[in-house]
Amino acid sequence: MAREIGVSAEGLRNWVMQDTIDRGQGAPGELTSAEREELRRLRRRNREQAETIEVLRKAAVFFAKESDR
Repeated sequence: MAREIGVSAEGLRNWVMQDTIDRGQGAPGELTSAEREELRRLRRRNREQAETIEVLRKAAVFFAKESDR
């Protein structure tokens, strides 16, 4: 079947497994496609917020030094 649609057997197996999970028939703890996407989005947002916090921390240090002069 995989050859007929032009994908590897492993790729087709992964698609079928993910579809099973997405329909709520996966093992406990397995993430649906929507959950995986949300996790990616939240990790990206967390990374961006950590970068913002670091910039603000450096700015606070800079301005604290400037106010001591």
